[in-house]
Amino acid sequence: MKKRNVWLLGLVSLINDTSSKLIEPLLPLFIVSLGGGGTALGLISGVSDSVAALFEMLSGYWSDKIKKQKVFVTGGYLTSAISKLGLAFSTGWGYILGLKSIERIGKGIRAAPRDALLASSTKKSVRGRYFGIHRAFDSGGSVLGSILALILFWGLGLNFETLFIVAGLLGIFSITPLFFVKEKKATTTKKIFKLKWHGVDKRLKWFFVTSGLFSLANFSYMFFVLKVQDFLTGSLFIAGPLMLYILYQISYTAFSVPAGILSDKLGRKNMLIIGYALFVLVCIGFMFLNNLILSIVLFILYGIMYAFVNATERAYVSDLSSEKMRGTALGTYYLFTSLALLPGGVISGLLWNLNKTYTFLFGAGVALITLILFTVVSRKNFRAKKDL
Repeated sequence: MKKRNVWLLGLVSLINDTSSKLIEPLLPLFIVSLGGGGTALGLISGVSDSVAALFEMLSGYWSDKIKKQKVFVTGGYLTSAISKLGLAFSTGWGYILGLKSIERIGKGIRAAPRDALLASSTKKSVRGRYFGIHRAFDSGGSVLGSILALILFWGLGLNFETLFIVAGLLGIFSITPLFFVKEKKATTTKKIFKLKWHGVDKRLKWFFVTSGLFSLANFSYMFFVLKVQDFLTGSLFIAGPLMLYILYQISYTAFSVPAGILSDKLGRKNMLIIGYALFVLVCIGFMFLNNLILSIVLFILYGIMYAFVNATERAYVSDLSSEKMRGTALGTYYLFTSLALLPGGVISGLLWNLNKTYTFLFGAGVALITLILFTVVSRKNFRAKKDL
């Protein structure tokens, strides 16, 4: 039953992310077509993710309290799907801000309970591998969705509105495999579930801080996509960014499972140090980006970075938390990382309007601080404890 859950949850993510990535590579272009600039991009990316933070924390806590995850996962995916349909009727970037926020709330509702359900279906010794498998399904859907966006929008000439309707319907269909997911039956107990912050592992508390700091630096992919248009002309002005976005997703997918296996063997900390360092390198590269060859290299590295960081962070939090509080711990992790996205998005957008290079300089600088802090704290303060 446990391994079956991993594959079923992966299938849900595959279909849902196919739906999402029909929209995401086109979203910055759609925002610009409605009159939005750098400030709009920053607000939409920052506000939409940050507004979901409270729901990420609450859904994790309540799933622990009632000992049920599936209802939150289903409700979250359904909320996101309905909001995608609404994008088809947007007449200004302000509408996109609201609908994108609702879509992220759906993600906030499902994220921590889904990861807790995934963690409870795996053994600690191979947890990185299975989180990597789930990420591979997720990013595999991203590849499919991005390719479909390229074919339908650029190849067949379908408009934004039609693609958003297709994406919404596909998102609704994505919840079908959830009907076959099994969760542990809640044990009857008179003991009231309480959150005890003082009992949380010190390493986990520090990681909430460092992962939030990295999230501040890790601004929206939309800035990377739009940056390459500075030197593209003709048909490549639209097709080029879409193709590079697909390349990033392929890279992310290809390295997700190997990254998960490596995190089991080399330790979560070492993988995160490498991942954070890669993001610094990518941002520095984008500061000097002026040709297609360098773009290809940087988008591949961008995908590798996400493969190293995304699944590893969630596996690390799962390792350091007890099973009865795992949903709460994951929800708290999402809370810290999501709240940081608002100031990160706004700052990045304002810097973009001044000079595009400043946005990537900001990302590189904050990510470097994160790398140093995480390395020093993890190796100095917790040297006596077994590495994860």
